[in-house]
Amino acid sequence: MRSVRARAAIGATLVVAVALVAAGLAVLLVLRANLIDQTDLQAEVAAREAAGQLATGTPYEDVELDDEEDHPVQVTDEEDRVVIVSKDLKAVTGTGASGVTPAPSASAGATSSPGDDDDGDDADDDGDEDRGRPGRGEVSSDDPDFSDGTATVGRTTADYRFAAVEATTPDGVTLTVYAGAPLAAEQEAVNTVRGAMLTGLPLLLVVVAGVTWLVTRRALRPVEGIRREMAAITASEDLARRVPEPGSRDEIAALARTTNETLTVLEASVERQRRFVADASHELRSPIASLRTQLEVAEAHPELLDLPGAVADTVRLQVLAADLLLLARLDAGEKPGSATVELGALVREEVSQRAGDRIAVRVEVPEGGAFEVNGSRGQLSRVIGNLLDNAQRHAEGSVAVSVAADGHGVRVEVRDDGAGVPEEERERIFERFVRLDDARSRDDGGAGLGLAIARDVASRHGGTLTVHRAAEGGAAFRLWLPRPS
Repeated sequence: MRSVRARAAIGATLVVAVALVAAGLAVLLVLRANLIDQTDLQAEVAAREAAGQLATGTPYEDVELDDEEDHPVQVTDEEDRVVIVSKDLKAVTGTGASGVTPAPSASAGATSSPGDDDDGDDADDDGDEDRGRPGRGEVSSDDPDFSDGTATVGRTTADYRFAAVEATTPDGVTLTVYAGAPLAAEQEAVNTVRGAMLTGLPLLLVVVAGVTWLVTRRALRPVEGIRREMAAITASEDLARRVPEPGSRDEIAALARTTNETLTVLEASVERQRRFVADASHELRSPIASLRTQLEVAEAHPELLDLPGAVADTVRLQVLAADLLLLARLDAGEKPGSATVELGALVREEVSQRAGDRIAVRVEVPEGGAFEVNGSRGQLSRVIGNLLDNAQRHAEGSVAVSVAADGHGVRVEVRDDGAGVPEEERERIFERFVRLDDARSRDDGGAGLGLAIARDVASRHGGTLTVHRAAEGGAAFRLWLPRPS
């Protein structure tokens, strides 16, 4: 039962079994009902033939009972006394009386025919007016009552279906005619069909189970190939390998493609993490080595201590450690928060704290504008600070920052009049530890994490960060953030 093939085969077999049993029962019930209806019709016809003779005044001993072997007849009077029975009827059950011998007074019930009436001519002339009057013979037009029973005709006992029809003789005597029709044909047909079903059902279920097993096994064969390859990838830790993709267009092929896509993303993530660790180690090693050298020199020659250089290296280490810590939190999925931040005020505040910048920053924020977004005030302030730092590093004499409404969001743009960013490099500069050739100096160019942090924070806030060519000729970094919904 732990196998998908086994569960599929058992499930399919059970469903087919229930469906076949339900269908078989329905067929048997319909077949039996139709055959019983035919049997009832035969019994009713036989009963009405005998009742019609009695209603016309035929004496009891002269009533003709055709086919008495297949349609045994028993007639009783109002007191349930037997007055007529079929010739070879030896025993009967399921009728109004179990007797098969006419009562001694049965002969007294013989009636004269209508033709012996003294007023026969008048009766003929007024037949239409007298028909149906009390005292005239008639057969009940109501539906007969049916019952199941047995009858012994000669030496044979069988099951019968009896129809009871009432008849009134010309003398006003009410008789009940019971005529039977055999159920042998119905029973034989039902038994034959039931036997065929009981024989064929197990064979059909075996076929269903076998076919389901084979089809499921064939369908799941690619899954086993995917499992083996994934196990091999796990054991070898080689994320460059891929699982086999079947040529079909079914769900298993989609699973294989999705698995390969996941492996591709995972491989890229692991490779990016490895590069990140290597680059971080490289960036940390330089200031630490420089600081150690300065301390060792100061220990041997205190008069040669470069205190400003040591402080600068320490600050650089502090900034780099803070950047790495923020990237680690962003990679861990830290939520940016849902506080309301007014970007116009945030830009003015950030610029006011940069009194020592090489180039004065020009602020372009419309008065009275409402530029609110949801997010982390600290992280958004870090983004604006990083963009301004980048502009100060590359500008020749002009740095500007503007805030404006842009569709369903707010746009913050930082521009400079430097050399700009080549179009082919406009995506690569947002990668971690990436510096363009003219900014490779570790003292002036930074660690290459500022723009990467800015884009990650923008993405976490549901926004974007792109770079374009500024009107001043340099780079224009555009931060777009959505307004609160």
